[in-house]
Amino acid sequence: MTRKIKLSVNNSPVEIDYFMQGFIDHTACGMVSSLEGVVEIEDLEISVEGERTAIHLNKTPLPINDFVSDLVRNTLIGMVSTLKGVSDVDQLRLNVQR
Repeated sequence: MTRKIKLSVNNSPVEIDYFMQGFIDHTACGMVSSLEGVVEIEDLEISVEGERTAIHLNKTPLPINDFVSDLVRNTLIGMVSTLKGVSDVDQLRLNVQR
């Protein structure tokens, strides 16, 4: 599968290796694909700013409830906070193109 992953934390791009690209791809897309009514993922954009989480699936906003928002936000912040050079995560942007 060809994919393109872009990740930024606190408005700074984060370099990720092949393993982390796959891990982030499978984790983020797995969470979103399990939601009701989700179609095939070609373009996924997730943004986290403070307590706010927004998901755009194939360029269309995906409505999510508070539980899903918290789950996605906490999972992504937990993953990226362990990466080299990342400390506090106030803002996160993830884009996956398949």
